[in-house]
Amino acid sequence: MSKEKSAYVPRLRRMFAETVAPALREEFGYGSPMQVPRLSKIVVSVGLGEAIVNKKLLDTAVQEIGQITGRKAVRTKAKKSIANFKVRKGNEVGVMVTLRGNVMFEFLDRLVNVAMPRIKDFRGLNPNSFDGRGNYSLGVTEQIIFPEIDYDKIERISGMNIAIATTARTDAEARSLLARMGMPFRK
Repeated sequence: MSKEKSAYVPRLRRMFAETVAPALREEFGYGSPMQVPRLSKIVVSVGLGEAIVNKKLLDTAVQEIGQITGRKAVRTKAKKSIANFKVRKGNEVGVMVTLRGNVMFEFLDRLVNVAMPRIKDFRGLNPNSFDGRGNYSLGVTEQIIFPEIDYDKIERISGMNIAIATTARTDAEARSLLARMGMPFRK
């Protein structure tokens, strides 16, 4: 007697396969389904220059990013010394986590449908924040927009950078992909 495995598929991944990919294929006239742009990874990072003096900030940032993404964050080190900022090569100055697969789709779903509506005075995302190769970057000014963060337990409000990498060749393809996946761009 064999048991049938029911593999969990995130809502956004199912939506991509059923509606977004066919619509993109029709819109841009791709010959092969492999030409359709897709999400490849999401990188969430926090830069903490003050961590040089206060190491505890780095620990709380690692914990908060871990709560938000569900993955353990790694500490990033300065690549070179900058005297004006009192930074030496090798100092830990930030944290980051890279999301792929189902975790990436779950994070994007929570970002778009739960966190972004909680941003103060939100008018939509800047549609010009693409890098020319189909990747999108956005900055979040407060980590408290995520429901996983307990407002009473945070020491200081810090922002984060979210970089969404796609396989799109142009910004127009990537913009269409992200808009169809629910990203609220300004008109």
